[in-house]
Order: sequence, then structure tokens, then C-alpha cells
Amino acid sequence: MRVWKPVYIHDSNCVTPLGDGIAETWRQVTAGNSAIKQQDVGTIKNVFVAKVQHEMHRSIAPAATESLLEQLLLRAAEPLLKKRQPNPRTALVLATTKGEIGYLSKGHSAGALLTVLAKKLAHKMNIVTEPIVVSQACVSGVLAISVAKRLIQMGLFEDAFVLAGDEASEFVLSGFQAFQAMSPFPCKPFDKHRAGVTIGEAAACMYLSAVPGRFVIRGEGAINDANHISGPSRQGEGLYRSVRQAIKEAGIRNEDIDFISAHGTATLYNDEMEAIAFNRLGLAHVPLNSLKGYFGHTLGAAGLLETTVSLKAMEEGVLLPTLGFQELGTTQPLQVVRRSSTQPIPFLLKTASGFGGSNAAIIIEKVC
Repeated sequence: MRVWKPVYIHDSNCVTPLGDGIAETWRQVTAGNSAIKQQDVGTIKNVFVAKVQHEMHRSIAPAATESLLEQLLLRAAEPLLKKRQPNPRTALVLATTKGEIGYLSKGHSAGALLTVLAKKLAHKMNIVTEPIVVSQACVSGVLAISVAKRLIQMGLFEDAFVLAGDEASEFVLSGFQAFQAMSPFPCKPFDKHRAGVTIGEAAACMYLSAVPGRFVIRGEGAINDANHISGPSRQGEGLYRSVRQAIKEAGIRNEDIDFISAHGTATLYNDEMEAIAFNRLGLAHVPLNSLKGYFGHTLGAAGLLETTVSLKAMEEGVLLPTLGFQELGTTQPLQVVRRSSTQPIPFLLKTASGFGGSNAAIIIEKVC
């Protein structure tokens, strides 16, 4: 039996509508602030969305020629690149669902290719290896961490930068409106009166290597339930198996998990499916939150962004509440965090689910 070497998370950062960097984002989150506002996005009027405001856009790169998404991704990576210089065996894994989809409306179809965006980012980050794109609906961010971990374990790369980002564009919003999945008010994950998703935009970056660091990835899993193009398995089968696979690789017991950062989109079927899966796993008593009430659903960035914020919560020993949650609205019990509190968080379970029946789970241990 081959023994895989452990892979560690050393640094992570994010740029969100709440702040330029994890420090400011954390300050805003712990103050209970939300980036969700009612505004116009293109021809879509008065929609609740979390977008980076023009003031932050100008401060990030006032004279930049890059698109907003490219600027956000490079800004998220900037502090990590100052500490960790890429070498000839450094990987870049990019997670996104739509990338530069706006180029299509401008008649530049080639610019919309995800590989084009990835190569531009690799060039500007001085990464010489061929970048890898993970575009698997809303599990992309979590799955990208798993992909980077496996590439390092197989010895194909020494280390990796994982980038994730998506923009809350008119194209994206119109798609969710077509599904009738948009909430008429800021999203309320797991709440009895939830009415759908709120879309947001953000970027996040994470640095991984086999050199011991503050956090170790103990296990991960990704199972597709193949239930429906948009609806998850009603029994949470894919998520259940993904978490079970992650726990098996981690070599821990279910009861060792201290906290769950759930997907929590605030749609009727997603929240119910997660509740069923966590109950099947015997995790109904474990404190759980969704961060969607702070940033909205940031699509391909969500998994990496929420992992970044959750790592900060592990460092500080803080359980973050689920913004917008008041009364449980699932048929199965959940220990949804209602107010901020402090406790050690040695083991984190981060989950994600997405269109096409995709699911992903990752278990991270705080080791120092």
C-alpha cells in the first residue's frame, strides 16, 4: 500500500466586496457586516447582489488594463507571491465557473476561454508550468484544492498556488433568474423563510506544499450523484459519499470533526439535501455555518474563499454565525451557528455542491 505524503496549507488570501485582503474581510465579517446590496447590474434592475464597489476597484489597480476579474485574482495572489516565489515545478490551479464570459458580448470569443485567462495569470505570476483549470460548477474552489493536493502527492509538482474567482455579471445573474433561483431579499441559508440564492463576486488564493505548515489537508472526496442538471440528490447521496471518502482518507472518526463550513446556498433543495446528508453521517450536532449571507454565492470562488475565511476562524478559535439565519427550515436537525462564539477548532470539514450533481468535501487539521 502506497503511503501518500501530507500536503500543507501555508498561506491564503481573498479579495471580496467586504475588503481588500483577508484581514479587512475578517474584520467586516466578525462585525456582522454583509456586502449584499440592492443595485442594478447591466439591464437587471434592483437585484440583491454582492459586488466589488468602484472605490475598491480603483484602489486595487487604478490604471490597470486587466479586466475586473483578472485584477481581483492577481490582487488576491499578490501577498502570497511576495512570500513564496514560484519555481520551475510550481503549479497553478485556477477555479472558475464563467471566467471572462463578458468577452463574448464584445465579439472576442477567444478571450472567453478559461485557458486564456489561466495562461495570462500564470505569466503575470511568473509560473512557467502549464496552468490547470478546474471548472466544475460551484464545487470548483474546493475541488481545486483537492487537485493541487493530489498533484503534489504524486510528485508532479513541488508546490502549488490555487486561485479562484468569478464575477457577478449580468450574464451570470440572468442565468440564475432563468432558473427562478434568485432570492428577492438577501439570502437566508438554512432558514425557514429562505427563497433562493444571492450572487456575489470575489477572488481567493492559497499556497500549498509538502513542507510542514500551519494546516494539513487530512482528506478529501468528490462524488457526483448524477441526479439532475441542476437539482441535487434528494437523499444527499453525492455529498454523503464525498464526506465519507474524506473522513476515510483522513483516518479520523466522524465525531472528531469540530466544525462544518457548509455550502448553504439558501435554496430549498440544496439546504435540505445538506441537512439529510449531515444527519446520515451523524454530524447533526456539529456546529455549522454558511458564509453566503456575507458575500453571496461567489460560484467558482466560493469553496476557496470560504475555506480561507474558515482557516482564519480556526486560527482565532471563532465560530462565525450564519448571517440571515433565524429559524431552521430543514426537515432534519442541524446545529446552525446563530451567534459568534469561541472554541478551539482542530478539525474543519468544508463542503460544496453544484449543478450537475457535483459534490466535494475536504478535511483540514490545524497543526500549529
